Amino acid sequence: MTEVIKINQTPIPPENLLSHLKTYQMLPKLLRELVIDHAIADIECSAEEVETAKQQYLNQNRLTDAKQVQAWLNYYRLTQQELEKIAVRHYKLNKFKQDNWGSKVESYFLQRKRDLDQVVYSLLRTKDNNTATELYFRLQNNEASFEELAQKYSEGPEAQTRGIVGPVPVTTPHDKIAKMLTSSEVGQLWPPVRIGEWNIIVRLEKLISAQLDEATRQKLLNELFNKWLEEQIQKLTTIESRDSETSEVAS
Repeated sequence: MTEVIKINQTPIPPENLLSHLKTYQMLPKLLRELVIDHAIADIECSAEEVETAKQQYLNQNRLTDAKQVQAWLNYYRLTQQELEKIAVRHYKLNKFKQDNWGSKVESYFLQRKRDLDQVVYSLLRTKDNNTATELYFRLQNNEASFEELAQKYSEGPEAQTRGIVGPVPVTTPHDKIAKMLTSSEVGQLWPPVRIGEWNIIVRLEKLISAQLDEATRQKLLNELFNKWLEEQIQKLTTIESRDSETSEVAS
C-alpha cells in the first residue's frame, strides 16, 4: 500500500509530489541527497558501527532522553527504524568524506590559511578629509586614545564598539583594508586612506593565526566534499540539459 501524505486530512497524491517539489524549489535539495546516496551506497557498517551512528546522531541533535527522541520522531513523522537509517546515512557520509579527502586537509589548509586567519582592528571613518587628517595626527601624537576618538567622531557602526572590529576573517574587510592589515605589525597606525566616500584610519590590534584544530579540519573537509558534490550535480544537470535538447530535436 502506497503511503499518502496528508495535510489537514487532505491527501496529496503521489503524482503531485513532483509538482510540489518544483513549486517549493526543493528539487535541487533532492538531487543533492540522491547524489550522496549513490556515493555512499557501497559503504558497509557493522552492528557496532550502527549503534555508534545512532548515538552520535542523538548527541549531535541533543536528544538525550526517550521523551525528547519520541517528540523528535513525532515532529518529523518518523519511526525508530527510520531514525536508525538516517543516523547510519550520516555515519556513512562522514566515512565517505574522510576516506576521500581526509588525507588532503593539511595541504588544503595551507592553501586556505590566509582566508582563515582572523584579525582584530581599530577603525575610524569620516567623510571629511580635514577631520580625518586631524584625528590621525592626534592618534600619532598620543593626544587621545583610538577608542575615545572613534566613539566621538567615527561615522560608522564601529562608533558603538569604540572603534573595535573583530575578530573577523582577514578577507572580510574591504580589499584595501585587508591589504593594510595583512602587511601591518600589531599596533601599527595607518594614515587616512580614501575608500569610496570614506576617509579610513586603521590600526591592527591582534592577528589570530588559524590553527588546524578539529573544528577547522571538519570545516575544510566539508568544503572539499561540497566542491566535489557541486561538480557532480553540475555534470548531471549538463547531461540532463543535453538529453532534453536532443529529445526536442528528435521530435
